Amino acid sequence: MPIEVKEKSRHAIVAAVQLPNVSDVEFEASLNELRELAKTLGYEVVSTFVQKRSGFDTTAYLGLGKRQEIRSFVNNDSDEEIVANPDHRGIDTLLVDHEISPSQARNLEKETGCEVMDRTMVILEIFHRNARSRAARAQVEIARLGYMAPRLREAAKLAGPQGRQRSGVGGRGGGESHTELDRRKIRDRIAELQQEIVAMDAERKTQRARRHGRQGLAGVALVGYTNAGKSTLMRALTGSEVLVANKLFATLDTTVRALHPESVPRILVSDTVGFIKNLPHGLVASFKSTLDEALDASLLLHVIDASDIGFERQLEVTDKVLEEIGANVVPRIRVFNKIDRVGDATAQAEREAALRTQYPDCVVISACRPDQVAKLHQKIVAFFQQGLVEAELFLPWSAQQLRGGIYASCQVLEERSDSEGTFFRVRGEPDTIQNLREQFSQSR
Repeated sequence: MPIEVKEKSRHAIVAAVQLPNVSDVEFEASLNELRELAKTLGYEVVSTFVQKRSGFDTTAYLGLGKRQEIRSFVNNDSDEEIVANPDHRGIDTLLVDHEISPSQARNLEKETGCEVMDRTMVILEIFHRNARSRAARAQVEIARLGYMAPRLREAAKLAGPQGRQRSGVGGRGGGESHTELDRRKIRDRIAELQQEIVAMDAERKTQRARRHGRQGLAGVALVGYTNAGKSTLMRALTGSEVLVANKLFATLDTTVRALHPESVPRILVSDTVGFIKNLPHGLVASFKSTLDEALDASLLLHVIDASDIGFERQLEVTDKVLEEIGANVVPRIRVFNKIDRVGDATAQAEREAALRTQYPDCVVISACRPDQVAKLHQKIVAFFQQGLVEAELFLPWSAQQLRGGIYASCQVLEERSDSEGTFFRVRGEPDTIQNLREQFSQSR
């Protein structure tokens, strides 16, 4: 059952409650993140309302005084305020930096006069708009339907008594309420989508098996916080035209490209959906298939925004999600990206030195600087060449049609010829070299 989404105003306000166990730095970082999420949805946040409380108000999340303050701001109660803040004339959306209950949202809407979107709903809407593949769209729809199901009762309360009950046969009996019918439709739709996902998962596993089963193929997955520059780095490493946008969750579907310039073994690079603090549990579960690329990879590139002073929080979020999906055992290179955004050259050098002290095996780069990307490229290739061996192969003149297989599956270090054929000094995987030798011997 599709969920209707009303056209939104371009202007919104943000509200949040700071609990005693949340530090000022963490609280402000979360608010900034919500403002960035709002930007991704096309909102301009014109004001932020915060309140320190020992707990959320059970009826409407915010305390009564703060709710009245928001209503006054939204209604432009004073002429002076209209002149000072002309932007907030069109405000009709309030974004809340927590997941709140259906009744809290309903009461908050009634008291402030704004449509209320909690953090979970904001993220779900972004995923809904940006999902492109069939699998991603199905996964997002399941998460959205699961979110909406418990909220149907509150929607029915807002609708009033008219049409809330459908009579039984001949007008007698209790019948089935609109809410019960809608919830049953949601359950049926979720079951249908889950069956589709099972079929698509089987298809994807077959495709991945074919891809990773090719001779001399290796996999690298880019993981990390959303907006850390993964797509830009993907583009730099592969020379591909992938979407690059300064928005959270600009890309949701996994993109796979070959590392460029190509190496031996040939390496595939995949981009994955970005992580975020307090990602709705439904989406973590739904997008495990998107993150399966991280499980299939032989190496993870954990991309971190070096210019963000809260990068340690990003590290924790990514580490936690990787552990949840069982990818924490995959070898990993920490790549601190966007070093070019850390002030002048002196500031950049100081940040890089501090990062290398704290994370000795890390790589510090800007994905916009080709020379730095080239060094990362070398490090990736070196990782996959650890198990390679050097050997000499002889190819007689009568089997020269097989020389293409040598260059396709091995790194040719030297080539020389005599009257009987060609000698190749190569570097490659032991099994690959043995297979080539057997082919050459059979061709004689």
